[in-house]
Amino acid sequence: MLIFEKSRVGRSAIAQAPIITDDHQNNIPKHLQRSSELGLPDVSELDAVRHYTQLSQKNFSIETNFYPLGSCTMKYNPKACNTLAMQDEFLSRHPLAHVSLSQGYLACMYHLQEILQAVTNMKGVSLTPMAGAQGEFSGVAMIKAYHDDRQDHARQEIIVPDAAHGTNPATAIMCGYRVKEIKTDQDGNVDLDALRAALGPQTAGIMLTNPSTLGVFETTIKQIAEMVHEAGGLLYYDGANLNAILGKTNPGIMGFDVIHMNLHKTFSTPHGGGGPGSGAIGVSERLIPYMPTPYVGKDENGYFFIGKDKAPKSIGRLSAFAGNAGVNLRAYIYALLLGREGMKRIAEFATLNANYLMKKLKDKGFNLAFKNRRASHEFIITLKKQAKELGLLASDLAKGLLDKGMHAPTVYFPLLVSECLLIEPTETESKQTLDAFIEAMGEILQQAHDDIEVLKQAPYTTPVRRVDEAKAVKQPDIVWQADNS
Repeated sequence: MLIFEKSRVGRSAIAQAPIITDDHQNNIPKHLQRSSELGLPDVSELDAVRHYTQLSQKNFSIETNFYPLGSCTMKYNPKACNTLAMQDEFLSRHPLAHVSLSQGYLACMYHLQEILQAVTNMKGVSLTPMAGAQGEFSGVAMIKAYHDDRQDHARQEIIVPDAAHGTNPATAIMCGYRVKEIKTDQDGNVDLDALRAALGPQTAGIMLTNPSTLGVFETTIKQIAEMVHEAGGLLYYDGANLNAILGKTNPGIMGFDVIHMNLHKTFSTPHGGGGPGSGAIGVSERLIPYMPTPYVGKDENGYFFIGKDKAPKSIGRLSAFAGNAGVNLRAYIYALLLGREGMKRIAEFATLNANYLMKKLKDKGFNLAFKNRRASHEFIITLKKQAKELGLLASDLAKGLLDKGMHAPTVYFPLLVSECLLIEPTETESKQTLDAFIEAMGEILQQAHDDIEVLKQAPYTTPVRRVDEAKAVKQPDIVWQADNS
């Protein structure tokens, strides 16, 4: 029931309402003042509290249930990060405050830049991008600025493997490039022959994720980097899967020139539902002049923002101020809590958990997409055989998991694996949780053998049953109209 349907004329909940005086009202120009009622529901404070509490209980979140969403790194966000980032001194800082009044905040951001440089082995970092997709955009925009600055205008093509995130080709096109897709081989690696054939004077760069979205580490990455650089192109690293290698290896060693980091994934800040996020970027020496502004600098007088005036070749601003301050603060605190050794443990336990799940699910009768490879931080199982023999689709298994109190893995991505489930347990889950997931998956597979029609009707226990997903996307019913009849 919508809160508007609970509304009854005359009920009120004004105890928490701000006090608006005549002075406040008079300070608002007449043409900006409302001439009609706001249209809020009339409910008591208890009704309002119950309504929103009940809504929150219907949410699926990492704080309520296991969430093995592949490539999304849905791991726990420590409460300490929220508590410290929400101190009054941070919250009350105005984004337009003079740098002399922002030294504490700027010191944190400068230190975070240094930490991210060390983690990625990059030479410069900007925290300005507000999300991973914007980080991607800034990365490719810098590649374009670099080539344009060298008058190398023939480079009009970005190479993208067929296993890439969908945002990769979209970003390249947004920056004015053509996209050249290349194949991956049967073991999930970039096909070097296909790459060699694609390279040429038209190549601006290549966009890669390593480990890739196929859940495997690109074993020929050094050779790929040499080939692209020899052709005059640059390497862009999609940091979606950085969690798998944190503290163990880094994009700089691999030969990448620019990287975006999803701080809301690897550095455990809140994300999802379209925001918030942070897509901080790191660059090699050659791309420092083009970094998006503002980023934080330091001299003998303290910390300051570096803007377009001090970085004339910068691709410019990506947001009104300097990125998502709250998310960046949480990432900084998380990094301090971990320390150097803690970051290594992230990759170790994320990889251990993924390989444990992969082995146990194989024992349960599931088929691995790349049976000759070990998992990185995630892996893929395919229901191609079960779909043919039992009628069990990836979407059916996903719905069945909801009835087990668990969110589904990513389904039908990457697209080149039939009936795909991309599973990422992260490092924050216990063995007991992983074992419960293994049992749930085994029970669903057994149910498919016993009576597939039961799964075809799942989920049974959720507030909303199975819906027409195509219609829900194209024709969402999200508008409420008052019944004045």
